[in-house]
Amino acid sequence: MNGDPEFVSRQTHDARRFYLNLQPSATAPLALVCGGVERMNDDYVVERADFPYYAIEWVSEGRGLLQMGNKEHELGRGSLFAYGPGISHRIQNLAPDNMRKFYLDLAGREVVKSLRELGLLNGHPVTIARTYEFIELWNLIDREARDVGEHSVAVCDSLIRLLLQKIRQRMTSSDIDESTEAFQTFELARNLVETRFLEFRTVEEVATELGISPIYLSRLFKRFAGSGAYRFLLRLRMNYAAELLLERGLKVRAVAEHLRYADAFQFSRAFKRVYGVPPSSLSKAFLTNSSS
Repeated sequence: MNGDPEFVSRQTHDARRFYLNLQPSATAPLALVCGGVERMNDDYVVERADFPYYAIEWVSEGRGLLQMGNKEHELGRGSLFAYGPGISHRIQNLAPDNMRKFYLDLAGREVVKSLRELGLLNGHPVTIARTYEFIELWNLIDREARDVGEHSVAVCDSLIRLLLQKIRQRMTSSDIDESTEAFQTFELARNLVETRFLEFRTVEEVATELGISPIYLSRLFKRFAGSGAYRFLLRLRMNYAAELLLERGLKVRAVAEHLRYADAFQFSRAFKRVYGVPPSSLSKAFLTNSSS
């Protein structure tokens, strides 16, 4: 923690942060500076008259207060807000429902233009639907920012543009009431699949675990996630398979056995359905990179 920049709060715990570019070019259209996710301490209060970058923050859990422009706003699950140079702000946690919030610090004229167009520099937060989509994007950005490859900065820039577009999409989506029983069931199902996707091979297995019908489960995912439950499960399993192939160098047959497929052919067909290429092409890529 002592190595973090001065603008990073010390009133947090369970934090995960990355730093990509703490001295962004003044002429760059867009630059990712850093990002993080952190749980607020009970007495968390941050009050700033200024900030060196443009920050986007969104709350995934808990409650708090935001003061900007001489107005106070309540923060809760799904609250998203932004601030930047010359924008005074005060963020306060409300115990015992301590906030968990994600943030990205950005720079560049393209960022300023987008935030203004979205109305996020007007001094008040917005509520976004499908908070998990933003968490997934943050995880992608976090992974790429830690990559030392020559393309990592460009990939992060593209993901930031995607994030800004996703904010626009979800700000205009008012058809989801996250307090309904249906949405709560969906969230329970989504969390179950995300944490135990290696155990489940079919939607029927997930539905049985939840005590609901497979048809109802698929309807929930189509309504709240925009795609079917099986597609969601399959993508998680194939993403993990890609990591085993690319990062650990496992053979296709070994990955198929790890994911409990009947044979390598069945696994290869599922993999190609998601990524459009057979898993053997990733194995070849790993061997090429290892020998270079």
